[in-house]
Amino acid sequence: MESDPATRGYKRILLKLSGEALMGSGQFGIETRVVEEIGAQIKETKDLGTEIAIVLGGGNIFRGLNASERGMDRVTADNMGMLATVINSLALMDSLEKMGVFTRVMSAVNIEAFAEPYIRRRAVRHMEKGRLVILAAGTGNPYFSTDTAAALRTSELSAEIMIKATTVDGVYSADPKKFPDAVFHPRLSHMDVLTRELKVMDATAVSLLKDNRTPVRVIDINTPGNLRRVVSGEEVGTLIS
Repeated sequence: MESDPATRGYKRILLKLSGEALMGSGQFGIETRVVEEIGAQIKETKDLGTEIAIVLGGGNIFRGLNASERGMDRVTADNMGMLATVINSLALMDSLEKMGVFTRVMSAVNIEAFAEPYIRRRAVRHMEKGRLVILAAGTGNPYFSTDTAAALRTSELSAEIMIKATTVDGVYSADPKKFPDAVFHPRLSHMDVLTRELKVMDATAVSLLKDNRTPVRVIDINTPGNLRRVVSGEEVGTLIS
């Protein structure tokens, strides 16, 4: 019988890190101190022997969907968003390598001057050799979010869980920063997220995770030790399974 995903530890994970998590107290861009703090959590988790792949968002630099809603061509806007994720990936790589973590940035679009091309078997081999893999440029296609890219890569790389690291401590009935009476959900099913239209991630990503029966843990990455606790099997944030 498969063990309960709420209480078991994990050997291989996919970490989805929002671009906004890199902003810190700012309204835009990258705050080096915050990247270092997140990097320290990732290193702490990797030192447990965990194989880690990371997908980064780019919303701290450029959000394609918002730009298209203001009149920019959607494909061009999404391409710019993919490039924003590459910038974030290089920033995180720099921080991790300064901590002694061997890291590879792999891109879904061809930018070999900055990153290796994403090849599934090569990514798996990197992780098996103890390297941390940062997967940039989403799926490489417009109209797909980095959450969908994370869901896809979780399945492709046979990760046991997708951990969605945000600046909120889990999933609520509404944005708790705007609605203080929002209800916290410690556990949800994929169908709950879809039918209640909870804004934790887009419907395409949730549907893909549901079809592949992939659990998701939503946590606050700003709380030190949260990532290690999840990987060790502790109940942190919200479990979607």
